[in-house]
Amino acid sequence: MDFNAASDYIIHRLQRELSPTLTYHSVEHTLDVLEATRRLADSEKIPAHGKTLLETAALYHDAGMLIQYNDHETASVDLALDLLPGFGYSKPECDEVTRLIQVTRLPQRPYDHHEQIVCDADLDYLGRDDFFILGFKLRLEWQHNGIKKTTLPEWFDIQVKFLAQHQYFTNSAIHLRNGQKLKHLEEIRQLCRYQ
Repeated sequence: MDFNAASDYIIHRLQRELSPTLTYHSVEHTLDVLEATRRLADSEKIPAHGKTLLETAALYHDAGMLIQYNDHETASVDLALDLLPGFGYSKPECDEVTRLIQVTRLPQRPYDHHEQIVCDADLDYLGRDDFFILGFKLRLEWQHNGIKKTTLPEWFDIQVKFLAQHQYFTNSAIHLRNGQKLKHLEEIRQLCRYQ
């Protein structure tokens, strides 16, 4: 499998073809998830071949946004199945990548270690300092694409519910991100009290 060619191809397409209204699901998000995947795979001691499949899933997990917003995971799987064999990915490798893409659908329900890593990488930002910036990019994206318009109190309520029910799965993500995520949750709850 030629990971570099598969990577260059999809990044180039995302840069060129994604709608500018995708302020959250941008090429930057894809690259961010790729970086988080690499960090978690290394921390969780995933062997090289498995790490490459995780990286491929990270790069293609939102590629379906090129085609459709709702149910983009299905479109991402279809794109991966169409494109990856051309980069030398075997059927079992394609099956693994598409399985990992599908598990990023919310609510996340990973069943094995690889699925846990890709889920944690996709929502890595919940426990980072740029959480509020990226959250508001998602709110703007929803408004631009007719997904959901929210007032600020409504948005904060959505965030509180999401953060309260979310869990990281890998030991690495729990150690690295969970504490900050819980601080964000408390900060939003405090903001809600003053509205």
